[in-house]
Amino acid sequence: MSEYNIAIPDAALERLRQKLALTRFPDELEGAAWDYGAPLDDIKRLTEYWENGFDWRAQEAKLNALPNFHRPIKPDGFPELDIHYVHQRSAAPDAIPLLFIHGWPGSYVEVTKMLPALQQLTNGVSFHVVAPSLPNFGWSEGVKMKGFGLKDYAVVLNRLMKSLGYDKYVTQGGDWGFMISRVIGLLFPDSCLASHINMIRSDGPPKWSKNPLLALQHAVTPYSARDKAGFARSQWFLTEGSGYRTEQSTKPQTLGYALTDSPVGLLAWIYEKLHDWTDEYRWSDDEILTWVSIYWFSTAGPAASLRIYYEATHTKDGVHRDRTHQWIPKVKLGLCHSPKELSVVPHTWARTLGPVVYESQKTRGGHFAAYEIPDEITTDLQKMFGKGGPCYRIVASNAKL
Repeated sequence: MSEYNIAIPDAALERLRQKLALTRFPDELEGAAWDYGAPLDDIKRLTEYWENGFDWRAQEAKLNALPNFHRPIKPDGFPELDIHYVHQRSAAPDAIPLLFIHGWPGSYVEVTKMLPALQQLTNGVSFHVVAPSLPNFGWSEGVKMKGFGLKDYAVVLNRLMKSLGYDKYVTQGGDWGFMISRVIGLLFPDSCLASHINMIRSDGPPKWSKNPLLALQHAVTPYSARDKAGFARSQWFLTEGSGYRTEQSTKPQTLGYALTDSPVGLLAWIYEKLHDWTDEYRWSDDEILTWVSIYWFSTAGPAASLRIYYEATHTKDGVHRDRTHQWIPKVKLGLCHSPKELSVVPHTWARTLGPVVYESQKTRGGHFAAYEIPDEITTDLQKMFGKGGPCYRIVASNAKL
């Protein structure tokens, strides 16, 4: 284990400024607002600030104040990868190892607001938090060979936890963090004992052939106002918000040229998601540009982060993205239902994922729940794993110092 220090070269910062200064903006239809994508006025304002006002060095210093480390991890069938991770230990001797898994277009930064509370002993529980940059993201190394799918991400993260001495642990995540958590639970149920997830997908209503009790409950329970609002949100995403997913799942290389060469293209691509996928979260310009800068300066480059979409749907190893929406036994599940998630399903649908032992229904929050409503996710974890919770003392820490 070695400490990791982010140090973007001055030449890279200057090159970014030069590219921003040479930006050619498109026109915009009168009254377009957000209907057609990221508004021109917003992108112009953010571009000007990124070029002339945004202080990356100040943000870099904040990121470096976290307990950053890196170490080599060897996947099966691929060369060794240098993996970056934040590792915040609790002083409590029986703290629970918690693997936080981010998605796209997020990063390990999503966990930062929860770190102080997770370190403290509350309700009889605290956590050793491990928050890696996924391979191809952030400060972790990129993969140079085809076929690195969900199974491989799961193998790398499980081996990272094992290398830290965490033979048994729990996970938390949404987006790809949801799917990778699910695959870890599928492949390594003796190590990953429980998962708390805040993006919930399913294969639809419970089926009589697979979940007869849930199917009966579903059959006699009318859809609530919350369920109907959830269907509308889910349908909006499918018809108006998922074009990016089709492109990234089919031709990531083509899109990669634009996002790698144009910082404003990358900014608009990500900014749209930060706006549309949250529950009216008030993003500051510094927050937006820090998120985007992590992708711009990432070790593997912005294009590498797109490939998980392709590999997860073109896999030949049997762990397709759709498998994560189906029943996985043994690993206890905690579910966080947020109203502005991209997929909002009825509780009976969600319970087809596995042995659900904890659920919470939020009145606010969207796709980036750990960052939008950190106190609520922290409370979920403290209730699920604390005194009186269904997973109290589920695992004892045995981490190497």
